[in-house]
Amino acid sequence: MPLLDPTIWQDGPTLRGGTAPVVEPATGRILATLDLAAVPDVAEAAVRAHAAQRDWAAATHTERAAVLRRAGDLFARHADELRDWLVRESGSIPGKADFELHVAAQECYEAAALASRPTGQVLPSEAPRLSYTRRVPAGVVGVIAPFNVPLILAMRSVAPALALGNAVLLKPDARTAVSGGLALAALFAAAGLPGGLLHVLPGDARIGAAVVAEPHVRVVSFTGSTASGRRVAELAGRHLTRAHLELGGNSALLVLRDADVEAAVAQASFGSFFHQGQVCMTAGRHLVHSSLYDEYVERLAARAESLAVGDPHRERVHLGPLIDAAQRDRVHALVEASTEQGAKLVAGGTHEDLFYRPTVLAGVADDTPAYAEEVFGPVAPVRSFTTEQEAVAMAAAGPYGLSLGIVTGDPARGLELAERIPTGTVHINDQTVNDEAVAPFGGFGDSGTGARFGGESNLEAFTELRWTTSRRTPAPHPF
Repeated sequence: MPLLDPTIWQDGPTLRGGTAPVVEPATGRILATLDLAAVPDVAEAAVRAHAAQRDWAAATHTERAAVLRRAGDLFARHADELRDWLVRESGSIPGKADFELHVAAQECYEAAALASRPTGQVLPSEAPRLSYTRRVPAGVVGVIAPFNVPLILAMRSVAPALALGNAVLLKPDARTAVSGGLALAALFAAAGLPGGLLHVLPGDARIGAAVVAEPHVRVVSFTGSTASGRRVAELAGRHLTRAHLELGGNSALLVLRDADVEAAVAQASFGSFFHQGQVCMTAGRHLVHSSLYDEYVERLAARAESLAVGDPHRERVHLGPLIDAAQRDRVHALVEASTEQGAKLVAGGTHEDLFYRPTVLAGVADDTPAYAEEVFGPVAPVRSFTTEQEAVAMAAAGPYGLSLGIVTGDPARGLELAERIPTGTVHINDQTVNDEAVAPFGGFGDSGTGARFGGESNLEAFTELRWTTSRRTPAPHPF
């Protein structure tokens, strides 16, 4: 039997929000039918999760770690099946799907190691007592994950939350609820996770809001747009729920005067066109020294024209489809608005169905829509600068602060410039799209609330810090 048997989508009570088709963006075909959650399902799942979490928190760290390691091992055993779902459901090319499988497995292994990390400190005290801190599970964690990199962006919160003794309510995007939700539930069930600890609740924004507002949920991990993140933060604030937000970006790729143009273009192409630009870290602003600008634009446009766009399940392509018609129309509207305001369309700017050609725009300005806004599509706006001071000012401008790439012949100089540009991640002589399970990840400003995912950052994200004291005899007090 396959890991993801369409006849057994839901482990537990039947969801009551109706059904929805699982659609393949490349063809419009219906791959399966999905049960959706209703708002009352969230409360019921939270009650079951709260009850199951007590025993899970009391389990030894070796028991929890063993489940996470087995889950990581299952990625290799079921790689073909999971890859197929990622390709067909999310429009990933096979290479991007393999990257997701690798990182998601590493998330499990890193989470397994978290279970045995030191969890507190012994503190000095003026009184004759033992004084110490200890990290304890938060309880029930809500995870709201997006469509674009569904497996990684769900697993990076689900795995450490479980490893640290929590239960999880997972609300995947309904467009990728199999690869971003049900796949995780199936993997953990096969790995021996006790029942009641992981609940998958596909649905719309109402379900996400219900997860955030649920009294049993003490921590929310949200990945998505900045606009949606603001709503999550506001709702979480009203309920005094801790929210970790990883939001949008409009990341800059700086190409300094001493850069090798062909090497820079290779970075730029991947940084802007990987997964059709549907990545928060995508290189959305190309800032190129004026002495290299014309050659850079010409070579990037030639590379864009050479890339194959099509059905990643049936063809060998570099780019697959955008997730849906609404996203395609938004991308195209930004491109058209940019050319109407004077930007030069050097490559792309056309589409067939959901297949959008990789696009290069030259001559952009501060207010060019595709430069000023997060496009979330395969669009590379290119702009020139003359001095490094100008480049730093341009890269630091705008509300986002997620990722930064600098291409230069002098890595030390690149590091110096990076210190002046506020971003959560920096990559010298690499493009902006990078992810490793061992590394903390997050952004500044409109890109989120800082590095809260990855490595030891997960200890802070998914636990509470408790202070405890103990005396040999009851303490004396003056009254």
